[in-house]
Parts: sequence; structure tokens; C-alpha cells
Amino acid sequence: MHIFSRHRVRPALTSISIWTFLVLASCLALYQLWVYLDVHAPHVANALAGGMVAAGATALGTVPVMFSHSLSERTQDCLFGFGAGVMLAAVAFSLVLPGLNAAGELGHGKWGAGLVVGGAILLGAAALLFLDRVLPHEHFIKGREGKEAAKLRRTWLFVFAIALHNLPEGLAIGVGYVGGDVVQGSALATGIAIQDVPEGMVVALALLAAGYSRSFSVALGMLSGLVEPLGAVLGAVVVGWSTALLPWGLGFAGGAMLFVISHEIIPESHRKGHEVHATTGLMLGFVLMMLLDTALG
Repeated sequence: MHIFSRHRVRPALTSISIWTFLVLASCLALYQLWVYLDVHAPHVANALAGGMVAAGATALGTVPVMFSHSLSERTQDCLFGFGAGVMLAAVAFSLVLPGLNAAGELGHGKWGAGLVVGGAILLGAAALLFLDRVLPHEHFIKGREGKEAAKLRRTWLFVFAIALHNLPEGLAIGVGYVGGDVVQGSALATGIAIQDVPEGMVVALALLAAGYSRSFSVALGMLSGLVEPLGAVLGAVVVGWSTALLPWGLGFAGGAMLFVISHEIIPESHRKGHEVHATTGLMLGFVLMMLLDTALG
């Protein structure tokens, strides 16, 4: 019995070592990228740093999963709602309103600014809808969706789902730093990071509940956050080419986030019958992000 236990422990330790190495190697590569960008493109470096903060918050949220086996459905739904509230406030106060102001500074009137940002919001939502239809992925509760989903392993379906969820958050962080207002960009990154902590926990727990090993669930939960700094760099680079793209970029990121909130997070939080707790979490998250935005911005 002793020999059997020892043979079971060694593969588990090897698996943990491999995933730890992948996480540390990814973080080191991003740090080297930040050092380079800090010299050649400071606004992109700021965006990358903001994205790394959000990724770190996601990783932090996975830590309790190393020691805990489960999280009640009611608590999960409350956390989903909280994340949705934070993201809603971020869209309103850190993306849409600055986008309208940026459009106004470019010479657009009130109607023109509204049409520019409104059009960008619809484009952002349409882009996420396109990805949602083309890429196979799996909701944590709802199940599989997308083209040829049945032919892919569940692991990669979860990976696609996590990427779809985190990409617009990263884009929003990157665009938030382009306007030159580091404080506003930092406020947005802080708000997204706050909601990423419970999100990282829920992702890791969902993978654990789906039958994956604890080390794999925690490691993939941590790695899922790295989509955000990559998205932040993409957003900062694209919008940084021209100030005329700023209101479009802010609106696009806002529309992508609104799509994720409405299509993914809120339905997931209401699916198991805990709508009141999910809505309470949403209200608390919205107010917290509003206070952070007004206090820091």
C-alpha cells in the first residue's frame, strides 16, 4: 500500500512541476516584452502592465482551489453576478463616457460622437458574436457550442471559452491606456482585476468539477489570465496608430465586454435558480467599480 501511494504521488508532483514551469516561463516572457516596450512604446508597456495585473488577479483567485474541493452554487452565482456588475460599470464609466469625450475632442458634435461610439459598440459585439459562432467552445454550465464542437476534447473547449471571455477585458485595458490618461487606464485595470479574482476561482473549480486534475485545473486557470495582457497589447498597438481610432477602440472594447456580460456571465449566474444572489452581487460589483472609477479617475 505504501509503494502504491508513492507511485501515485510522483506523477502528481511531476504534473505540478510541469504546469508551474509553464506558468513561470509565460510570466518571464511577458516581463521581457514589457522591458522592451517600456523603452520603445511606453503606452503599450503601461497596457501590458495593466494586463499583467489582471492576469495576476486571475492567478490569485485559483490559489484557494489548491486547498478547497468545492464552492457552493449560490456562491458561484453571486461571484458571477459581482463580476458582471464590475464589468458593466467599467463599460459605462471607463469606456463609453471616455469614448464620447474623445469623439467630441476630435470635432464630432453630440450626435456624431454618439453615432461613432454607438457604431463601435455594435461592431465590438458583432465581432464577439462572430467568434462565438465560429470557434467551438464550452460554457461551464450550458455546455458545448460552436462549429464541430463534438470533435474537440473538453479541455480545449474550455480553453476557447476562457479566451473568448478574457479577450475583450484585455482589449479594454489596452485601449484605456492609449488616451494618455494613465490614472484612468489604471482605474479600469484595477476594476477588471478585482472581478478577475473570483473569476479565476470559478474557472479552476469548474475545471476541477469537470474531472480534470487539481494541478491542471489550477494551472489552466492561471494561464487563462495571460490572454488579458496579450489582448491589452493588441488594443494599445492598434488604437495607438491614430488618435482618431481612440473613440472607436473604446466603443469596440465596450461592445465586446457587453456581449460577454449579456451572453455569458449573466445567463450563467441565473441558470441554477440563484437569481437574487446573482443580482445582489451584480449591484455590489457595479457600485464598487463606480466608486473606484470616480475616486481614481
